[in-house]
Amino acid sequence: MRVSVLFVTFLFLILPPLLAQKKPRTGKEPLFGKEYATYQVTSNELCGACFYLVGGHGGPDPGAIGIYQGRQLHEDEYAYDIILRLARELLSRGAKVHIIIQDKKDGIRDGHVLANSKRETCMGDPIPLNQVARLKQRCDWVNKLYRKDKSTYKRAVFIHVDSRSKGQQTDVFFYNAPKSAKGKRLADNLHRTFDKKYDKHQPNRGFRGTVSERNLYVLRNTIPVAVFLELGNIRNKRDQQRLVLDNNRQALANWITEGIVKDYKQGR
Repeated sequence: MRVSVLFVTFLFLILPPLLAQKKPRTGKEPLFGKEYATYQVTSNELCGACFYLVGGHGGPDPGAIGIYQGRQLHEDEYAYDIILRLARELLSRGAKVHIIIQDKKDGIRDGHVLANSKRETCMGDPIPLNQVARLKQRCDWVNKLYRKDKSTYKRAVFIHVDSRSKGQQTDVFFYNAPKSAKGKRLADNLHRTFDKKYDKHQPNRGFRGTVSERNLYVLRNTIPVAVFLELGNIRNKRDQQRLVLDNNRQALANWITEGIVKDYKQGR
């Protein structure tokens, strides 16, 4: 009987203790809304990267307007929702994120027709009606934050939705500033990611999005490397599906994130 007790004791001594599993680090961003405010940092693959995310238009300027089932779709609402989803994905990978255009009430929304408002601010400041003043304001904020941030990989992302004739279906267009090699590299990485996703999910359709230089005010006047995305034609019925379905808005955010991760891994 004594031998058995000693044997059990010996086994207990040599077995390694169970390792306590680390809980994922969590963060909170009230701008995401109550349902999505808390997020988990699931990886560090973007640790050391910093992003300035800018939704197009906002405040007194709704941007492009389309009609869906008799209701208006405002560009600024959809650009903002995708910006928030993108911010959440980047944060979950360990990045630092500045959301430049903000609406403290909306948060990430899962509906089809997103309610319109004029509440948006630029980092808490009222957005001017004058176009040049409006663009200058957001560039000034990006540059101010850029100068303070110590990150070595810093990128600005501008999200917009195009407006063309109703019959003209478009794909996602990626623009970089003239002569910006790093901006083009980021745009190319985003384009390649979207191309592969379309091959997988819509193999017979093909992807007709393009990468090109554009002499846009925000690309000329922001210090960090920047990319400007046009996510489709808000007036075209097929392109509207890219915007009104919340799963599609999330997919856009996921794909943009994947392209950014690829670019980050290629160097700073």
